[in-house]
Amino acid sequence: MSGAQEPALPRTGIGVDIHAFAPDGAPGEPPAPLWLAGLFWEGERGLTGHSDGDAVAHAAADALFSAAGVGDLGTHFGTDRPEYKGASGVTLLAAAARIVRDAGFEIGNIAVQFVGNRPTFAPRRREAEAALTRAAGASVSVSATTSDHLGFPGRGDGIAAVATALVVQTVRRPTAREDNLEP
Repeated sequence: MSGAQEPALPRTGIGVDIHAFAPDGAPGEPPAPLWLAGLFWEGERGLTGHSDGDAVAHAAADALFSAAGVGDLGTHFGTDRPEYKGASGVTLLAAAARIVRDAGFEIGNIAVQFVGNRPTFAPRRREAEAALTRAAGASVSVSATTSDHLGFPGRGDGIAAVATALVVQTVRRPTAREDNLEP
């Protein structure tokens, strides 16, 4: 290598998260709350999970980790970490953004596709994007679709989210090959 600084190249990552709807509570007990895309959805059945089950925020965090090559949601916030039991999705997304920035990356944007028959997402899209953008400290867009009654989202068993993220390395670290070169 000539010693010239290589340009910072963008990197992309993909994140997927899937959660089942929580079972109905015992008679007289309220259902588990639904937290999705950083928002509370009153009157909707919640999702199962170690944290709050916010598949949209979780997919966004996983896309960031994937783009930066720093592990995944389980690596950083897994079930072996009791301090994250019940944690909000926006808390995890904010922590993921910090981890990625601390690893030497700037976040360009995150795009998330929510797949499910409910809740009806469109009326709260802007509110959700604002909550996720605040958490990530970067632009987050969210779109939603149904699965035309196919698969587990179509049967109403749960939801899925798929995300992509764009990051740019701001601190260049030597590659493994460069680390092994002798002067």
